[in-house]
Amino acid sequence: MDIFAKCDKFTKPNELREMRLYPYGHALESRQDVEVMMEGKRRIMLGSNNYLGLTTNQEIIEAGIHAFEKFGSGCSGSRYLNGTLEMHLELEAELAKFLRKEYALIFSTGFQTNLGIISSIVGPHDYVICDRENHASIYDGCKLSYGKMLRFLHADMEDLERQLQKVPENRGCLIITDGVFSMGGDIANLPEICRLAKKYGAGVMVDDAHGLGVIGEGGRGTASYFGLEDQVDIYMGTFSKSLASLGGYCATSARIGDYIKHTSRPFIFSASITPASCATALAALRYLEAHPELPVRLSEISAYARKRFHEKGVRIIEAETPIVPIYTYDPINTLKKSMEAYDAGVYVNPVLPPACAEGECLLRTSYMATHTKPLIDEATDILAEVLKNDG
Repeated sequence: MDIFAKCDKFTKPNELREMRLYPYGHALESRQDVEVMMEGKRRIMLGSNNYLGLTTNQEIIEAGIHAFEKFGSGCSGSRYLNGTLEMHLELEAELAKFLRKEYALIFSTGFQTNLGIISSIVGPHDYVICDRENHASIYDGCKLSYGKMLRFLHADMEDLERQLQKVPENRGCLIITDGVFSMGGDIANLPEICRLAKKYGAGVMVDDAHGLGVIGEGGRGTASYFGLEDQVDIYMGTFSKSLASLGGYCATSARIGDYIKHTSRPFIFSASITPASCATALAALRYLEAHPELPVRLSEISAYARKRFHEKGVRIIEAETPIVPIYTYDPINTLKKSMEAYDAGVYVNPVLPPACAEGECLLRTSYMATHTKPLIDEATDILAEVLKNDG
């Protein structure tokens, strides 16, 4: 049997291309900013995770250029061998201090960070319990761990307790949740998760990829937002969103962190992040620390966008974050509306199953601290016109 026969039967992308509804891979011709040039036309960017707008910050850009010139283009090895720069250790130390943890460890990507943490901590005889709307990298990390995975209904704390009751007393258990959910923009019920974890003797891990720089004191994330920094055992996050770079991190206690460092195959067998990526993440972290008003500004501009949608009768998912999803329900309708918005000058992300439930497709809009009210006015006017006969 031809193992590649499945490729010939995979026709959906070409069908969407023929319908001019294929939504992926639009090419940028400019910097990642509030306004971009994309395929020859100006578009207002409402589809980026560049929450603090730091990808165009000159101070951060210069830090990356300097590192490129001083250390070259790459490290050409893993952190275990020749791939550790003093700057990697500096970034880890400053991350740990910022997040009020004893220890931080840098991974090459955010996706890899979840793979590396979960597959290290959760063993074949352990249990891992996930919110159903957790990121795909968490699910893949659970698969790599060979542990027993249980799932609870999204944000349903009664269901979480039912799953915890299934765990034998002689087995380890880790509860994993997104802090800010990437599609819906809602914030995990971390107080109740931590209460139940304590009741049943489970550990707690928070994926704060969309929380860092967004919520909490000075942008410290979900645990800080709830005042629960001492009750979350492991944070993970990324540099590719608020910190305007590439890579991921784990922040935890010294004993857990040292164990992950020496047992995590995705960490041990991957090349370290490049000097430029490390330097830009470090510069962005320092910039965030020096400018705690940035997350406040981000919250204000996101609230303004929600207000504009309310005024125009556009049905959105309510949250307190810069992720503001718009209901479009049906997959084809969602693709049509995203393309109409794109043609009219606004880039948004269509959200289709399995990233959402059937019949609950979305246009995911997201905002930056550097967006202005006139830009938000222009974008929401366009989107309201595109969606005026929708649902």
